[in-house]
Amino acid sequence: MADVLSILSSHYSQASLNTGSSTPYKNVDPKSYEGTWEGKYSNTKAFKFTISQINGFRAQVKYESAGTVKYQSVLIKDGAFRIGDSKFTLGAANKASIKTVITDPVTSQTSLVTGNAVRDT
Repeated sequence: MADVLSILSSHYSQASLNTGSSTPYKNVDPKSYEGTWEGKYSNTKAFKFTISQINGFRAQVKYESAGTVKYQSVLIKDGAFRIGDSKFTLGAANKASIKTVITDPVTSQTSLVTGNAVRDT
């Protein structure tokens, strides 16, 4: 029994934890994010992000896609934020990349769909 515990403890200490980004939250330029962003995923489904009320690094976001509507307060860090199963990453000049994990309700398998968003001007 002691051998099993020593093996487990040695491997447990070697496992790394996902600590995420070590950079602190910083205030963002509201003009870079505010507005309505629209695009299509790789599976041709349309999506829309509406970003408003930016204060420092916080914002209010509405996400719409395929009948799903989500509202969430988000924290913006390193040019990106998450809302539900989606990640919004700001790109250059009114463009952003979107990644969303979709779970099949029948098989419970997950897949990643990506898309590019353009801000309405």
